[in-house]
Amino acid sequence: MNLTSSALFPGISDFSVALALAAILGFLAQMIRLPPLAGFLLAGFALNAMGMPHSPFIEEIADLGVILLLFTIGLKLKPSALMRPEIWGGASAHAITIIALFSVLFYLAPISMLTLLGVGDIGEIVLLAFALSFSSTVFAVKVLEERGGARSVDGRTAIGILIFQDILAVAFLTFSTGKLPSIWAFALVGLVLLRPLLSYLLERAGSGELLPMFGLFAAVVVGATSFQLAGLKPDLGALVLGMMMANHRRAGDVADSLFTIKEVMLVGFFLNIGLIGAVKLDHLLLALGLVLLVPIKSALFFLILSRFRLRARSSFLAAASLSSYSEFGLIVGAVAYESGWLAADALTVIALAVAISFVGASVLNLNVNRAYANLSGVLKRFETVTRRSGDQPLDTGGAQILVFGMGRVGTGAYDFLRERYRDNIVVGIESNSEKVASHREAGRNVLLGDAADSDFWERMEAAGKDFRVVMLAMPDHQVNMYALQQIRRAGFGGFIAALAKYPEDATALKEGGAHCVFNMYAEAGAGFAASVAELLEGSTADLAAQ
Repeated sequence: MNLTSSALFPGISDFSVALALAAILGFLAQMIRLPPLAGFLLAGFALNAMGMPHSPFIEEIADLGVILLLFTIGLKLKPSALMRPEIWGGASAHAITIIALFSVLFYLAPISMLTLLGVGDIGEIVLLAFALSFSSTVFAVKVLEERGGARSVDGRTAIGILIFQDILAVAFLTFSTGKLPSIWAFALVGLVLLRPLLSYLLERAGSGELLPMFGLFAAVVVGATSFQLAGLKPDLGALVLGMMMANHRRAGDVADSLFTIKEVMLVGFFLNIGLIGAVKLDHLLLALGLVLLVPIKSALFFLILSRFRLRARSSFLAAASLSSYSEFGLIVGAVAYESGWLAADALTVIALAVAISFVGASVLNLNVNRAYANLSGVLKRFETVTRRSGDQPLDTGGAQILVFGMGRVGTGAYDFLRERYRDNIVVGIESNSEKVASHREAGRNVLLGDAADSDFWERMEAAGKDFRVVMLAMPDHQVNMYALQQIRRAGFGGFIAALAKYPEDATALKEGGAHCVFNMYAEAGAGFAASVAELLEGSTADLAAQ
């Protein structure tokens, strides 16, 4: 894409047209309680229908967005996480079952449908099933980040499965071309030797513009480019380098500094999916038919994960995150098309199915906690007798004050209350297992859990526990709101305090039943000024005494 005049709107560049349409539809999607990415996808298809040609510029932006996304995933994931049975076992069992099941369904489908797809022999059918077996990494990670669940049990399980799927896709892409990776691929082991140098640079990057610059350099130059030169997928290089840096104390700072850049670049990814080529009515109908198979993928994920001793809620939330087709399926389809194994019609239908599945999965994940609460009676029947370590029900003991969300604000509140009252009266609850371990090492009574867990509130109600105070200090407003609804539904009669970033969030929390809402920006400033005032009053008294 260039900044010359658009053929669609003379005097306006293609870039401006795409940006305007993406912004408008993104806002509209948010207004009807859909993630903005649904609007970005629709914008891509609208641009396609309006006759905008494929844009190398948008494709480059999309590629950069995916590289940054996978790099930030790597920063949050330790390699040992992939070795958990529910990750490699769950991903393998799901892939084998779905490929076999979809292959049988496609084989039994009407000949007219297979003809429209350009699929004939059994090899093409299996390849199509393979492309549809993946779930979207981009979509799932965005959903998990938006609900603050990337490091919860269900979030880490979903991301681990996605990475395992990505490795399968990369293996296919590597060998499907008929070319082995370059001899320089063996030199990539030397990236480990660069870790001390990268750590040295990161320690000295400060907190300004050098920090995101370091992240871009590490992800794009060191990670993606080195793998590309070795004949491997650059996306995989960014992921691997992120995992190499995951143990560094500032890994989270790097991920945070790249957040806005990554989000903007990913707009290009969703636009690019829409700019796939001419779409016919037959393509759309076939894609809708494929989307009807997504619940089968989701149900199978739930069933498999529950067999690995995850709670029904963790299994359901992980399955919801994985309830889509994948951009990797598109890539697999594109490689198969270039190799002459799939027709262009099949690639178009896969792309449409991916986009439509994103919209459906957006609606599901926006209401995932409410959906689980409504279905929990049925879903709990699939739970095993024993639970996986780290996914047991919460036991708050005799605590009277619950602090949900042990970030900076939650930790400060916990420490203040513990000092003011006795030690066992307050308990912190946090969904990030690494934070839980850190707090416990510091001597705090912190449990691994989630305020949006309807099972927890049902158990508290059944046990007759009556807490005096519940503090909602999670960074995600939607999670705070849902937790507030759960608390009210459980008949909680105590005092509720909540954290808000913006005035409109504070208003919604008060209307939802919170007795006290703390605006972390406005009131932090007031607290800072009060501390200064105390110092001034003290110094004035000292001067007067002199």
